[in-house]
Amino acid sequence: MGLMNIYVLERGLQMFDFRIVDRLQKIDVDIQRSQLKYHSKRVLVSKEFTFDAAHHLHAYEGKCKNLHGHTYRVILGVSGFTDDRGLVIDFGDIKDIWKEKIEIYLDHRYLNETLPPMNTTAENMVVWMYEKLSEVLLNEQKYIGARVEFIRLYETPTSYAEVRREWMEVE
Repeated sequence: MGLMNIYVLERGLQMFDFRIVDRLQKIDVDIQRSQLKYHSKRVLVSKEFTFDAAHHLHAYEGKCKNLHGHTYRVILGVSGFTDDRGLVIDFGDIKDIWKEKIEIYLDHRYLNETLPPMNTTAENMVVWMYEKLSEVLLNEQKYIGARVEFIRLYETPTSYAEVRREWMEVE
Protein backbone atom coordinates (compact mmCIF):
# COMPACT_ATOMS: atom_id res chain seq x y z
CA MET A 1 0.00 0.00 0.00
CA GLY A 2 1.33 3.46 -0.87
CA LEU A 3 0.96 6.62 1.17
CA MET A 4 -2.26 6.76 3.06
CA ASN A 5 -3.69 10.23 3.54
CA ILE A 6 -6.47 10.89 5.99
CA TYR A 7 -8.35 14.15 5.70
CA VAL A 8 -10.22 15.56 8.64
CA LEU A 9 -12.73 18.30 7.97
CA GLU A 10 -13.14 20.59 10.95
CA ARG A 11 -16.08 23.02 10.99
CA GLY A 12 -16.14 22.83 7.21
CA LEU A 13 -13.33 25.40 6.95
CA GLN A 14 -9.99 23.76 7.64
CA MET A 15 -8.38 20.58 6.36
CA PHE A 16 -5.56 18.71 8.04
CA ASP A 17 -3.41 16.23 6.17
CA PHE A 18 -2.09 13.28 8.20
CA ARG A 19 0.44 10.92 6.69
CA ILE A 20 0.93 7.42 8.04
CA VAL A 21 4.41 6.03 7.47
CA ASP A 22 4.45 2.89 5.35
CA ARG A 23 7.86 1.61 6.30
CA LEU A 24 10.35 2.63 8.97
CA GLN A 25 13.76 3.72 7.76
CA LYS A 26 16.41 1.02 8.29
CA ILE A 27 20.03 1.61 9.28
CA ASP A 28 22.57 0.46 6.66
CA VAL A 29 19.75 0.17 4.10
CA ASP A 30 17.98 3.53 3.86
CA ILE A 31 20.57 5.54 5.80
CA GLN A 32 24.22 4.79 6.31
CA ARG A 33 25.92 4.99 9.72
CA SER A 34 28.24 7.65 8.36
CA GLN A 35 25.19 9.86 7.77
CA LEU A 36 23.92 9.77 11.36
CA LYS A 37 26.30 12.53 12.44
CA TYR A 38 25.09 15.56 10.50
CA HIS A 39 27.60 18.11 11.79
CA SER A 40 30.61 18.72 14.05
CA LYS A 41 29.30 21.73 15.95
CA ARG A 42 29.02 22.22 19.71
CA VAL A 43 25.40 21.85 20.82
CA LEU A 44 23.70 22.60 24.14
CA VAL A 45 21.15 20.18 25.55
CA SER A 46 19.19 20.73 28.73
CA LYS A 47 17.03 18.75 31.08
CA GLU A 48 14.74 19.92 33.84
CA PHE A 49 14.02 18.32 37.21
CA THR A 50 12.12 19.09 40.40
CA PHE A 51 12.76 18.11 43.99
CA ASP A 52 11.25 18.89 47.37
CA ALA A 53 13.40 19.84 50.33
CA ALA A 54 13.46 21.65 53.65
CA HIS A 55 16.03 24.13 54.91
CA HIS A 56 16.55 27.30 56.86
CA LEU A 57 19.05 30.12 56.56
CA HIS A 58 21.63 31.24 59.10
CA ALA A 59 22.54 34.87 59.79
CA TYR A 60 19.37 35.98 58.07
CA GLU A 61 16.52 38.02 59.48
CA GLY A 62 13.35 37.15 57.64
CA LYS A 63 10.94 34.27 57.06
CA CYS A 64 13.67 31.99 55.72
CA LYS A 65 15.46 31.84 59.07
CA ASN A 66 12.73 29.39 60.11
CA LEU A 67 12.57 25.82 58.92
CA HIS A 68 10.52 25.70 55.70
CA GLY A 69 10.37 23.85 52.41
CA HIS A 70 10.29 24.39 48.68
CA THR A 71 9.51 22.50 45.53
CA TYR A 72 12.68 23.41 43.66
CA ARG A 73 12.99 23.30 39.90
CA VAL A 74 16.42 22.94 38.30
CA ILE A 75 17.50 23.20 34.66
CA LEU A 76 20.83 21.66 33.69
CA GLY A 77 22.51 22.86 30.49
CA VAL A 78 25.29 20.67 29.06
CA SER A 79 27.13 21.26 25.80
CA GLY A 80 29.41 19.07 23.76
CA PHE A 81 30.09 17.67 20.32
CA THR A 82 27.94 15.01 18.76
CA ASP A 83 29.13 11.43 18.65
CA ASP A 84 28.83 9.13 15.62
CA ARG A 85 25.08 8.80 16.31
CA GLY A 86 24.52 12.57 16.40
CA LEU A 87 24.10 12.74 20.19
CA VAL A 88 25.93 15.00 22.65
CA ILE A 89 24.63 13.12 25.69
CA ASP A 90 21.56 10.97 26.00
CA PHE A 91 18.79 12.68 27.99
CA GLY A 92 18.51 9.41 29.94
CA ASP A 93 22.17 9.71 30.93
CA ILE A 94 21.56 13.22 32.25
CA LYS A 95 18.63 11.87 34.25
CA ASP A 96 20.75 9.02 35.65
CA ILE A 97 23.55 11.41 36.66
CA TRP A 98 21.01 13.71 38.33
CA LYS A 99 19.32 10.86 40.21
CA GLU A 100 22.48 8.99 41.27
CA LYS A 101 24.95 11.80 41.95
CA ILE A 102 23.00 14.93 42.88
CA GLU A 103 19.35 14.39 43.74
CA ILE A 104 20.18 11.86 46.47
CA TYR A 105 21.43 14.79 48.57
CA LEU A 106 18.40 16.96 47.85
CA ASP A 107 15.02 15.30 47.37
CA HIS A 108 12.95 15.09 50.57
CA ARG A 109 16.00 16.02 52.61
CA TYR A 110 16.89 18.59 55.23
CA LEU A 111 19.47 20.45 53.14
CA ASN A 112 21.31 21.89 56.14
CA GLU A 113 22.34 18.30 56.99
CA THR A 114 22.89 16.71 53.59
CA LEU A 115 24.85 19.42 51.75
CA PRO A 116 28.41 20.45 52.62
CA PRO A 117 28.64 23.08 55.38
CA MET A 118 27.09 26.19 53.83
CA ASN A 119 24.16 28.50 54.19
CA THR A 120 21.59 26.71 52.03
CA THR A 121 20.79 29.68 49.80
CA ALA A 122 19.87 29.08 46.17
CA GLU A 123 23.12 30.91 45.28
CA ASN A 124 25.25 28.42 47.24
CA MET A 125 23.29 25.36 46.19
CA VAL A 126 23.48 26.11 42.47
CA VAL A 127 27.29 26.36 42.65
CA TRP A 128 27.42 23.03 44.50
CA MET A 129 25.25 21.45 41.77
CA TYR A 130 27.53 22.87 39.08
CA GLU A 131 30.58 21.40 40.79
CA LYS A 132 28.97 17.97 41.17
CA LEU A 133 27.78 17.78 37.56
CA SER A 134 31.11 19.06 36.22
CA GLU A 135 32.98 16.45 38.24
CA VAL A 136 30.83 13.62 36.85
CA LEU A 137 31.21 14.77 33.23
CA LEU A 138 34.97 15.10 33.67
CA ASN A 139 35.24 11.59 35.14
CA GLU A 140 32.93 9.93 32.59
CA GLN A 141 34.96 10.98 29.52
CA LYS A 142 32.51 9.22 27.19
CA TYR A 143 30.92 12.46 26.08
CA ILE A 144 32.94 14.42 23.51
CA GLY A 145 33.90 17.79 24.95
CA ALA A 146 30.98 17.73 27.40
CA ARG A 147 30.86 20.58 29.88
CA VAL A 148 28.28 22.25 32.07
CA GLU A 149 27.19 25.52 30.47
CA PHE A 150 24.67 26.60 33.07
CA ILE A 151 22.50 25.50 35.93
CA ARG A 152 19.40 27.44 36.90
CA LEU A 153 17.82 26.67 40.28
CA TYR A 154 14.31 27.96 40.94
CA GLU A 155 13.48 28.26 44.63
CA THR A 156 10.01 29.53 43.78
CA PRO A 157 8.23 29.79 40.43
CA THR A 158 9.49 33.37 40.03
CA SER A 159 12.86 33.35 41.84
CA TYR A 160 16.03 31.58 40.74
CA ALA A 161 19.80 31.57 41.04
CA GLU A 162 21.97 30.68 38.05
CA VAL A 163 25.59 29.85 37.38
CA ARG A 164 27.25 29.82 33.99
CA ARG A 165 30.44 28.15 32.90
CA GLU A 166 32.14 31.41 31.97
CA TRP A 167 31.53 32.76 35.49
CA MET A 168 32.76 29.59 37.17
CA GLU A 169 35.95 29.26 35.11
CA VAL A 170 37.08 32.90 35.16
CA GLU A 171 36.19 34.27 38.54
